[in-house]
Amino acid sequence: MTYSKDNLTIEISEHGAELTSLRCGGREYLWYGDAAYWNRHSPVLFPVVGKPYNNELHIDGKVYPMKQHGFARDSEFVVCPPLSLTSREGMDGAMVCMRMIDTSRQEVYPYRFGLEVTYAIHGNTLTVSWLVQNLDERKMYYQIGAHPAFLLPDYDPEDEIHGYVRFYDNYRSDNHAVSPILVSALEDGNRVALPEPKRLPHEMPVTADTFAHDALMIENGNKQEVSTATLCDKQGRPVVTVDCFDADAYGIWAPHKPGCPFVCLEPWQGICDQKGFSGDISQRSIIRCINPGDHGHFVYTITVEDVGL
Repeated sequence: MTYSKDNLTIEISEHGAELTSLRCGGREYLWYGDAAYWNRHSPVLFPVVGKPYNNELHIDGKVYPMKQHGFARDSEFVVCPPLSLTSREGMDGAMVCMRMIDTSRQEVYPYRFGLEVTYAIHGNTLTVSWLVQNLDERKMYYQIGAHPAFLLPDYDPEDEIHGYVRFYDNYRSDNHAVSPILVSALEDGNRVALPEPKRLPHEMPVTADTFAHDALMIENGNKQEVSTATLCDKQGRPVVTVDCFDADAYGIWAPHKPGCPFVCLEPWQGICDQKGFSGDISQRSIIRCINPGDHGHFVYTITVEDVGL
């Protein structure tokens, strides 16, 4: 499905309600999903972000198999009128709303739930809103996150630096610049504590080896708050910004493969398990909880910064 408004044209797939194209001024900004590197574009991560330890969730004394990043990205959605709850918090004039068709996942996730994804365009900004409903009779625990991949401008595999990522704690200004601290690294998809915290520069260069050890995971609350990341070109000019004031963590990732021409900016309400974790879902790091009949709401924005590049 293709939708255009103001300065942006987007394409969305009913499979996973996934954003598959983001164009401005005739230029494509989103990764095109070549399976040689990564066959996705911007998947919705739900009901987990990252990998549960041993690919298992422990819920009320039972063990459920759960793959990395959950099942929403591989589920079918249908276009629907937005619920009244979705239209609040700046989502008036929503362009398209999609709802997961089949939510009977009792064999892997024993809660009854609803999941709705809404896309809206205003000028150069795409707003993405997720509504998670607890339709069960008990508290529901979940994680949700974004995983958009953006093309590195004028990518040349021979270049030493392919671009930069800038970090901010709130708005994009020098007063809000952040040099994030990493306290964990990934080992077989799960978190292990670093011997010493590692500080990233506010303007982090993207090189062929930036992701040699998998994703960089910024865990908010560790004397820092990162809500905004901006991808810049090789000259340091802003290209795309991903804002999320509700982020509990922020991932920066690309596959460590020669010639990979994109980088992902990923705001999360969740994170992968620590290695060896076997506790109940309610004890997982960065977990969200919704009471019966209530809902959770998560919003992030993608802004094309310079249409003249």
